[in-house]
Amino acid sequence: MSKTVPEMDLAEIYTAPDTIDSSVIFHTIYDVVAFVLYMHQQIPSTVQDMSVEFDSMHSEYKQLEIDKGNEVKASFRRMHVSRMREIKVGIKRLDKLMSSLSKLQTALKVIINECHNIDRVVLALGGSSLRPQNVYVLEFPCRVDVSNAGDDFARSKAAEALSRKAIRTLISKDAGSVTYPGPNKLFVLIKAPSSFNQPQHFLPKRDFKYNRKIVPLRLLIKCRNQDQEVAASTSEDWIWFQCRHVIKGLAMNAMPEE
Repeated sequence: MSKTVPEMDLAEIYTAPDTIDSSVIFHTIYDVVAFVLYMHQQIPSTVQDMSVEFDSMHSEYKQLEIDKGNEVKASFRRMHVSRMREIKVGIKRLDKLMSSLSKLQTALKVIINECHNIDRVVLALGGSSLRPQNVYVLEFPCRVDVSNAGDDFARSKAAEALSRKAIRTLISKDAGSVTYPGPNKLFVLIKAPSSFNQPQHFLPKRDFKYNRKIVPLRLLIKCRNQDQEVAASTSEDWIWFQCRHVIKGLAMNAMPEE
């Protein structure tokens, strides 16, 4: 008896056809990654707030090192050492997460630069990519030329607008409206031409299927006034690539009561 595949919960997002570029695609994907991590309680605060906190801890630690060397009283030196030890624990707790996020950003920029179009992105949250607890699918059927993207991934107004639309849509679909399941992993998979080759960032999967009976949430990002959607090129073999930089959620000691 064949297994039934759950239908996707589809949500369409519209944007102007001349606004989709490399920056828009990059920031939309990354912002959705950050949102999914936060809404599924894998991180204690937003990625932006955590980045500020991480940088602040590094700055404070360096300043304490300087102050400790100039402090004469032993009692104050002990206070400095105690505070430095506390900050070091905080840095160690966030270091792997922030490093993984940074590497994911690099990987996204690489694949966007090297592929002429980004067709589909899957975010799978769970113990493994084959047995996720939640799945989010982003599709970009608009005609997008990112072949000359270069290194310009500055956040534009168009990128900000589309990211906000995507996040508002996820909120309207109750994304993350579950109790804290404990720390999980977020896997990022992207469908791209099989000729794409960046083994330091991506592992080719050929095909990708998950075997849990869950309902994926699919965000279809369409261009207004575009008569024909652009399917993956039939002249190339398109396969799935899994990003090597898996984002591991942080263990929460205590979740706030409702």
